[in-house]
Amino acid sequence: KLEQEKDNLTSLLERHQEERERVRLSEGSAERSPDPSEADGGSMAFELEKELTLDENTKLGALISPEHLSKVEEYIKIAKDEGGTVLTGGYPNLPKEFKNGNWISPTVIADLDVNSRCSTEEIFGPVVTIHKFSNEKEAIEIANNTRYGLAGSIWTNDLEKANRVAESIHTGMIWINTWLHRDLRVPFGGVKDSGVGREGGKWSLSFFSEAMNICIKHK
Repeated sequence: KLEQEKDNLTSLLERHQEERERVRLSEGSAERSPDPSEADGGSMAFELEKELTLDENTKLGALISPEHLSKVEEYIKIAKDEGGTVLTGGYPNLPKEFKNGNWISPTVIADLDVNSRCSTEEIFGPVVTIHKFSNEKEAIEIANNTRYGLAGSIWTNDLEKANRVAESIHTGMIWINTWLHRDLRVPFGGVKDSGVGREGGKWSLSFFSEAMNICIKHK
């Protein structure tokens, strides 16, 4: 069952990554330059990344910059320091032409406390933490145990329960049995530290408008 959960979470992370690229996942690590922009072959790797990212057959791409990669790597290190177990993830096994790219494989981490940094902060990378819960109330408490609230997803065969839980989660958007399936006419936006206001459909009219107040004093 744990292996199936790992596979499901890895698949979800691949779909969630904005820049898409086909990579072969590996538990191993690869040598990398501390600054890909200064390393030999960096320009070639960038061009290859760009070409493959535009390929409609790709699924997972490189991170946007060396700084972004460094941030995600640091969070994975923090997770280990906090007692987490990396179930899968790390550096993909790629051809040498890509060795200077900003690559990281989808990473699944277990055994973390629900109050740990990696469980409550925004990583903005292909990393997810998984937590056990014994009942619906506990699951909602874990989901709401963060300063952020942009989006989430619920996976279940019980749609009545799904709607009930969705209404209890403090977030701007919830998907049920799907992810990032969006109609541009519906509101988009988060709550708490994930922002205020909504855009999309009729909500965009006010979001992208600048209201002006002209006041005239009458004698």
